[in-house]
Amino acid sequence: FCVFQDTGLYYDRYLREVIEVLETDSHFREKLQTANTEDIKSGRLSKELDLVGHHVRTRLDELKRQEVSRLRMLLRAKLDSLQMDHASLLKQFEHLDPHNQNTFEAKDLELLISTATKDLENYDAERHEEFKRYEMLKEHERREYLKGLDQEKREQEQRRLDELKDKHRQHPKVNAPGSVDQLREVWEETDGLDPKEFNPKTFFKLHDTNEDGVLDEQELEALFIKELEKVYNPKNEEDDMMEMEEERLRMREHVMNNVDLNRDRVVSLDEFLKSTEKKEFNSHKEWETLDMKQVYTEEELQRFEAELRDKEEELKRRAVALNQEQEVLKERGKALEAQRREYQQAVLEMSNRQKGQQPEDAAPPAGPNGELHFEPESQKQDKGTRLA
Repeated sequence: FCVFQDTGLYYDRYLREVIEVLETDSHFREKLQTANTEDIKSGRLSKELDLVGHHVRTRLDELKRQEVSRLRMLLRAKLDSLQMDHASLLKQFEHLDPHNQNTFEAKDLELLISTATKDLENYDAERHEEFKRYEMLKEHERREYLKGLDQEKREQEQRRLDELKDKHRQHPKVNAPGSVDQLREVWEETDGLDPKEFNPKTFFKLHDTNEDGVLDEQELEALFIKELEKVYNPKNEEDDMMEMEEERLRMREHVMNNVDLNRDRVVSLDEFLKSTEKKEFNSHKEWETLDMKQVYTEEELQRFEAELRDKEEELKRRAVALNQEQEVLKERGKALEAQRREYQQAVLEMSNRQKGQQPEDAAPPAGPNGELHFEPESQKQDKGTRLA
């Protein structure tokens, strides 16, 4: 079990930080280096967590609290957007124990390792499926584009596309990844060494860039750059960089399937040396690139296009419903605006009536016969003094 540069998992950062913290403890690091795949998958390694130092546990507790906080924010955002069902929400917590949100325990390490192992096993399959859908969408768009042209332009464009496809196929021979031809090419062109002096053990140490004793997935994929450059150039219209990444993934899987004997997703020196003793290692067979095969069938494409049509119809229905809702809201807005104006008019009229009932200067008091009496100014002042 090693720390990958980027696993692609949504909890990748948490996974890497936990392993990095654990490796700061000398006891746990020793156990990690000597553990086999079964020890890791069975959870036996997780029990060693009780023996790590207090400062390590404190840091792990902090990491878990941060991860729980991150998940809460993530779930809140997804709930607000209404794009996630209940089962998907629960899946967000599979890599930690949600019942204990403050401390990192042995169960957390066991869940993290088992979930990561399972997810990484499925990750490549999901990437292959995503690529297949990408290729089908590309073909669907190509057909729709040609369908919209008149016959003459369609024939011209079809010839142009066929020429681009043929141009892409005209590349040098691609050596099978992990073969002696492929590794010697790296040894000569990347490492600058004499191909006649190729030494597997030296080659392994040269490309174990982080010096952890194994070749991880990123270190392996770095070995395929020269082969990929034979086929793909980002400056060429005919070369698709999405296909290059799929090619890289296929090469890495090929090497892992043939070399990674204990299936721990890394290649040890012993596994690497054993692979160089196999008959396949000295085979000069050419690698079958993606341009030599179709990744989907016509039936799969038809199902995919039917799915696209269904989604398009659903989007149209939703658009119509949204337009109807918008019209209803506009009408409600107009009604509310009319009510607001009526209310303002009523308030204005009431205010004017109240002003009409109150003269600006109050008349002096009248006597018994209706005559007006004016109070001298001196009496008003005396009254004011007495009241004070």
